Amino acid sequence: MKINSISPQEHKYLQILNTIAKKPETLHFTGKLPDHRVTSVAIVGSRKPTSYGKEVTYRLSFELAKRGIVIISGLALGVDGVAHRAALDAGGTTIAVVANGVDIIYPASHQSLAKEIIEKGGAIISEYPPGTEARDFYFLARNRIVSGLADAIVVTEAAIRSGTLSTVAHALDQGREVFVAPGNITSPLSAGCNSLLKQGAQPVTCSEDILEIIAPDLLKPQQILPLGNSSAESNIISLIQSGLRDGDEIMASSGLSASEFSQTLTMLEIAGSIRALGGNQWTLR
Repeated sequence: MKINSISPQEHKYLQILNTIAKKPETLHFTGKLPDHRVTSVAIVGSRKPTSYGKEVTYRLSFELAKRGIVIISGLALGVDGVAHRAALDAGGTTIAVVANGVDIIYPASHQSLAKEIIEKGGAIISEYPPGTEARDFYFLARNRIVSGLADAIVVTEAAIRSGTLSTVAHALDQGREVFVAPGNITSPLSAGCNSLLKQGAQPVTCSEDILEIIAPDLLKPQQILPLGNSSAESNIISLIQSGLRDGDEIMASSGLSASEFSQTLTMLEIAGSIRALGGNQWTLR
């Protein structure tokens, strides 16, 4: 994969970094960056999240990516990996900011995830030149770029001494919105989140809480809804609009035979009216 090197001043999506402290002079990346500035949200948190933390992270990342928000995280284990995966599953774009050279995937267990990020239109970014191995202090420095690239950051689960809190500190210095998911008051992994909320961070319980502040236009209902070329197509579109995503559930509700349903689904996908999310899940384009 080609490695590109660029000054943030030279790219419309990256120019937001010119406003942060200790701005990087050069960034190296593989993959593709958005051609222009697109609303972006960084999702960060524990490297060992609970099932609750994973669920919250996946839901928020998926819903935001489905709305066209670029999801930014650090490709680390835990919340980072879940955020990237959810964005990809939603058919969205995600960017990983790493603390090493972009030719080195760390952790190695995220090799396939990194490959999919690039294959599906995203990018892996670093201020460190190719061949640079990860160092502990590189991760802390990297966090200013994670928050700096975003319009807002979301903390989904974090302990009281979590490294995630350094990203929050950078975000506050940079004037970014900070959203925090409330957690179980008996869980050590939510202590950091609950502390941030007591200090005045924005609580988040759904993606709309974030969009209302950073991208309210995305909450406006579509004025023109896609129409099918037949009653079967219109039926399926209506079912997906109602919130159904699972192919088996859509078919059962449509009343169509398996063969007619499959053929209609194919025609809708070819026409660009619907999009596959993987795992027999479907959404409107």
